[in-house]
Amino acid sequence: MGRLREGQYFCFCLDHVREYNATYNYFNGMSDEAVMRYQKDALTGHRPTWKMGAERQGAGGASAREPFNMQGARRAAPHATRQPRHGVVARKALHVLGLDDDAGSTEIKARYKDLVKRLHPDANCGDRSNEERLREIINAYNVLRTFRAV
Repeated sequence: MGRLREGQYFCFCLDHVREYNATYNYFNGMSDEAVMRYQKDALTGHRPTWKMGAERQGAGGASAREPFNMQGARRAAPHATRQPRHGVVARKALHVLGLDDDAGSTEIKARYKDLVKRLHPDANCGDRSNEERLREIINAYNVLRTFRAV
């Protein structure tokens, strides 16, 4: 039947359904401001949203708290001070590139680019003697990309 009468229905034949649908306007009787507010809320499915961040505020202005502490206590250490932790496969890939276990993404990318430029056959007048080493380096870099170390 329309807005504010959800769950109530007309029983029309197909011809009258077509006629009714051709003239139906869900926003009939709403002000322009109310229509714009409805359209804006439709972007989020008419659900409340909050700004993202470490100390985001909920709908009532109070900080959202977890009642059952399922996420554990908040950690005081910032993420920037953490050392990268790599698994065995990623460490092997780092050693193929000739890097230490604590190498960062910028170091990995720079080392990869340097090695590829030096060992590529096009840079060595078509010499393919380093082709196997080049494959190992490319595979190692792809492993590190898979583990998001790069």
